[in-house]
Amino acid sequence: MKPTQELYELGQSIWLDNITRGLLTGGTLDRYIKDFSVTGLTSNPTIFNHAIKKSHDYDHAIRQKLTEDKSGEELLFDLELEDLRQAADLFRPIHDKTSGVDGWVSLEVSPMLANDTDGTIAAAKALHANAARPNVFIKIPGTKEGVAAIEESVFAGVPINVTLLFSCEQYLASAEAYLRGIERRLVAGLKSDIPSVASLFVSRWDVAVADKVPETLRGQLGIAVAQRTYRAYRETLDSPRWQRIFNAGARPQRLLWASTGTKDPKASDVSYAEALTAPLTINTLPDATLKAFADHGKIGQMMSEDGGDCETVLAKFGEAGIDIDGLADQLQKEGAEKFVKSWNELIESTASKSVEVTKVSSIAGG
Repeated sequence: MKPTQELYELGQSIWLDNITRGLLTGGTLDRYIKDFSVTGLTSNPTIFNHAIKKSHDYDHAIRQKLTEDKSGEELLFDLELEDLRQAADLFRPIHDKTSGVDGWVSLEVSPMLANDTDGTIAAAKALHANAARPNVFIKIPGTKEGVAAIEESVFAGVPINVTLLFSCEQYLASAEAYLRGIERRLVAGLKSDIPSVASLFVSRWDVAVADKVPETLRGQLGIAVAQRTYRAYRETLDSPRWQRIFNAGARPQRLLWASTGTKDPKASDVSYAEALTAPLTINTLPDATLKAFADHGKIGQMMSEDGGDCETVLAKFGEAGIDIDGLADQLQKEGAEKFVKSWNELIESTASKSVEVTKVSSIAGG
């Protein structure tokens, strides 16, 4: 049995942190599902930017949409939705088999809306409707403005993947927003089974402090933050308030480990995947990490419900001069800025592709 299948048998879902048209049309994603127990995927502007810029897989679709007078974000979302619908259809049997617990794909609202609560709410509703698939999460960042949008979107019945969470406190704020949305649905006499996941980014912590802490602490901060958050996650789901909504038919907002590819060349290429084993969670793995874990990953001790030694480890980082709370806010701010940068680059890449395919068409027609 492959380590990836072992993880799945232990109750942790494995989602691919990637999507390209080539993955879909070339059969790679289908193989990942069959061979590596992959049960979902996530996307973001950086992933789509690489996919469009570094291949010709989208040329025909872009050419077609140009004839429909589409450009900018409209054209871009059309391309993304085509990919996400195809991926959602591949995962639909898993979604149906698990009664909607698994088999999800995720699409992000425009990062340009990061500070626009009303705009995010409207975009989330529109994207979910346009996706026209039951197993598509809409990603909303867990920023201050995003938290309010999460509550309203959940109340409106939109399945939400809360992204850009970096700390236990940020996770708890998103969980509270989800809970309020569900409670309001119950008061309004609406169904309460609106799914959601909360995505905690892990490896960026260690990248941020790599040259600021002793060698003995390298690679430990992200996992310690994840352990602290996992403890809060289990306590949250066990609380009377959450138990009441479960009794009314609601689902737990599952915790998702994001950014789990190893960035440190000195560290194991499966270090985060091995350390973050826990039931009722999701681990999103980029292609290289997925293949590496399937090949030589090892299932060790499960994450402790009480957080293990996370507070001791975090205290050591405090002693080394790392402001954990301040760094969490900084990482979230930088994460949002990186997505805006990638989004702008994605718009530019699509515009460049549009010019390129137009020239090719003109030459062919001439």
